[in-house]
Amino acid sequence: MTEKFLKRSRRITQVGFILLIFLIPVFDILRYDTATKELFLFGEVWTLGLKEGFYTDHSVTGALHIAVQFFLKAILPWLVILAIFPLAGYIGGRFFCGWLCPEGALFELSDYLTLKLLGRRSLYGKKPNDPELPRANRFIFGMLALLSMIVIPLLGGIALTGYFVAPKTIWHQILTWNFTFGVKAGIIGVSLYILIGSIFVRHVFCKFVCAPGLMQMLFGWVSPVSLRIKMDTSRISECTDCKGCEKACFMNVLPRKNKRDISCVNCGACIAACHKELGEGKGLFSFQRGEKQALPVQEPGGANGERHHPKQKSADGDTARVKA
Repeated sequence: MTEKFLKRSRRITQVGFILLIFLIPVFDILRYDTATKELFLFGEVWTLGLKEGFYTDHSVTGALHIAVQFFLKAILPWLVILAIFPLAGYIGGRFFCGWLCPEGALFELSDYLTLKLLGRRSLYGKKPNDPELPRANRFIFGMLALLSMIVIPLLGGIALTGYFVAPKTIWHQILTWNFTFGVKAGIIGVSLYILIGSIFVRHVFCKFVCAPGLMQMLFGWVSPVSLRIKMDTSRISECTDCKGCEKACFMNVLPRKNKRDISCVNCGACIAACHKELGEGKGLFSFQRGEKQALPVQEPGGANGERHHPKQKSADGDTARVKA
């Protein structure tokens, strides 16, 4: 998996999932209409499938029919929905967070624009793993940041409000500039949430607040088969200690520790960075599964168990210890 292919693939999946989130209510794939009090699922109104006469049937057969229908149409669907993220975590770790999550993509964009403008990812200070990027064209990036702060929250507010109000109703009110209280409150509320989160919170939300992310984190942690990123320790002497893998990680993971990290979202940024440093196809990191690769690989050390790394020639011919 080459550097360019990895980056391009991840951007495609992120943009594709964002478009899906926008289109789901438009095509009535899933939305609840607060006006009609109806739940739409794949274009149809979702009901318990009970005819009015069954409520007056007090026999055992009638009660059993109601119980079965309630389980199949009310309880079972929610159990399936609630199982999505634990199952995804058990199989793919936090793959959803790194490849599909719309908020994660927005936070990455915010990090990038802040890095271009201030030379660091965070508003609150520079971190050791912040990459060094030339701060050229700051006016252009400033205008882009300002535009993003206006357009993205508004579009997100419109799209997510569409899960509770018919999208055609929302757009009609926008075009006529005549809003009901519900539509106005929905758009403003969601827009403010997106704006505040993308400016002040960002990946702190991913680490400590997001419920789907926490479920993936926990189930991925205990899973012996979940997808993880592993460093090939048999080739550790090839590491140039450029720290590109650490600087590429927006979740502040240290990939060269080669162990499970609950913050890792399997984005593959460290894989791409290592390919860029060592050459296409020569990177030390890769996606793998299984319990064996999940544990840190310890090389023979001293009595205190300290891990030792091979030494490697630096550019000036001196030996330099590769740090992990």
